[in-house]
Order: sequence, then structure tokens, then C-alpha cells
Amino acid sequence: MTTNKVAVITGASQGIGAALVTAYRKLGYAVVANSRSITPADDPMILAVAGDIADPAVGPRVIEGALATFGRVDTLINNAGVFVAKPFTDYTDEDYGLVTGVNLRGFFEVTRRAVTAMLTQGGGHVVNISTSLVDHANSQVPSALASLTKGGLNAVTKSLAIEYATRGIRVNAVSPGTIRTPMHPAETHEFLAGLQPLGRLGDISDIVDAIIYLETATFVTGEILHVDGGQSAGH
Repeated sequence: MTTNKVAVITGASQGIGAALVTAYRKLGYAVVANSRSITPADDPMILAVAGDIADPAVGPRVIEGALATFGRVDTLINNAGVFVAKPFTDYTDEDYGLVTGVNLRGFFEVTRRAVTAMLTQGGGHVVNISTSLVDHANSQVPSALASLTKGGLNAVTKSLAIEYATRGIRVNAVSPGTIRTPMHPAETHEFLAGLQPLGRLGDISDIVDAIIYLETATFVTGEILHVDGGQSAGH
């Protein structure tokens, strides 16, 4: 089956990822949705590919599924991510393996295969999900592994944007502040809202809207778009 446009979304079973699946279908895209716990959809234009993106075999399998089912890959959104907040010296080898596995190895495997497909078809778009803690560290939220890995995504966003600028592939990032998702228990919301200059948590729709903007902004590449209530500017 071939279709007009195809979006691949990792971490797609809940929160921002699930909302992105809905948003891209509304735009008329076929969607390939990946997460560890993803289940098949009733919509024939949504292909669910279950698997842990940290497993080096999963990223290639996701892209191969997209090509076999829909014939192309136009957009890849690297939404899957892991956040472990601990004092630096409390991190374990297991924590390091978990966070780098999802945030870096997962990105590397699926993006390498997606860009290969995009080069074959003459263009595409990659969006990485970062965090504003990279730009504005917070003494109340120890986050060295997030900064180590997501800071790497910010850097590679610019690197790949320039590497592929003349070949039709745009690469951007969205850098969220604290967003109201299942990652944050309800009892923490008031505290977290107080950390944001605007005094509230962001909503999932704020991130989705930013990604859809980047999707349609054909002159924007190498951009790290902060959607963080002013967090990266100061406090």
C-alpha cells in the first residue's frame, strides 16, 4: 500500500505520543506507532509496532514495517524518552543503561533507518523531543542523565539539519518544560507548576501544536523550539 504521507511516532501509546497519532491522522497521514505496550488499532491507516526502542533491533523493524505497509517515511518523531531524576552520585549503572538506551540508542537506530528511507524518496522531516532542563538546569530537579542525553539530541538536531539541508530533509527539536502527562503524578502538579515562569504546567496540546507547526514550516530546520512557559529564558 502506498499513501500520501507517513509519520512514524515512537512512545506512541500514551501522553504526547498518543496525541500525536491522532493529530497526524487528522492531517491525513498514515501513522506507524511504536511503544513497548502498543496494541493494534482499528484504523487500517495506523500500523502498531510493539517493542522497546532501546533494543537495537526495534528501530529498524519499525521503519521496515512502515516501508512494507505504506511504502515511505515522511516524518519521524522521536518522542520515546526516559527521565530519571536523582542526585548525580545516586545514579546506578542500570539507570545509565536505561536512559541512554532509550534516549540515545533508540534515537540512533530508528533515525538512521528513517533518514536512509527519506534520502531514497527525496526528503523528509525528523523531530526530536528534548527538555528545557538542558538549557536551564534547576537545583530542585536533579537531572544529569536527562541533560547528558537530551543535550546530545539538541546537538545532533543541528548537526543533521546541516548535513541534510541540501537533500530535502529537515531536522528540528521541541524542548518541553513540564507537561501534564502520565509521567507526573497529580499530587506533584502544584509543585511543578510553581517551577514554571508562567505558573502552570504545559498541556499535551501545547507540544502537539508545536510539532505540527514544525511539520508545516518548510523554511525551518535546525531549530530547537522551546515550549516551556519561559523556563529556558530564566526564572
